[in-house]
Amino acid sequence: MLLRIRVRLPDRPGSLGRVARTLGAAGADVVQMAVLERGNGRAMDDFTVAWPAGAGTERLAAGIGSVPGVEVAGIWPTAEPQGGCPDAAVIGQVAAVPERGPEIVADAVPAILSADWACLAEVGAGGRAVPVHASVGGASGAELPDLLPLRPRAFTAADGTQYAVCPLARGALALVVARTGAPPFHRTEVARLEQLAAAADAVLAVERAGRSAV
Repeated sequence: MLLRIRVRLPDRPGSLGRVARTLGAAGADVVQMAVLERGNGRAMDDFTVAWPAGAGTERLAAGIGSVPGVEVAGIWPTAEPQGGCPDAAVIGQVAAVPERGPEIVADAVPAILSADWACLAEVGAGGRAVPVHASVGGASGAELPDLLPLRPRAFTAADGTQYAVCPLARGALALVVARTGAPPFHRTEVARLEQLAAAADAVLAVERAGRSAV
């Protein structure tokens, strides 16, 4: 299985190498790594690793945490998006089947952002959100928290679920992404969600303009 591991570590030469060596010694195979932020001598990085199915992560967390100056922010299951440029692939699918554009984005986002599920929700007065489409793992009838203010952002619900939300151009429709047992969505993840939604909106706007011109 695949795991996402978020760590805070000293931003100096050799730190990444020590973490990578520790992961390898614990039996994890590093699939990819992303730098989320750097500043004030510290960095936050995400590692995606292959890990034996059914194996506990306690030993993995303890090994990483034993590296001087390194803090484990979270370890949670993830999925590997298909292809080398998953965001571009999703926009290509939206262009190919525009009538299902928003649904295609919602179905693809959980793998892209290492989330549990995503949904499209109609947001009414007072911020009440009603799911109208859910990805695998989500429920169309699920109760969502208040989504106001409706802008690209991340927040933690009262039950501890981590959410990222981004409005779509089509009316009061919002793209909602959720995960549990994981750290809050980082600002870079929210930015990626916003860029994906904007690209999909742009493709759909061109398609609608083409239809109206016929």
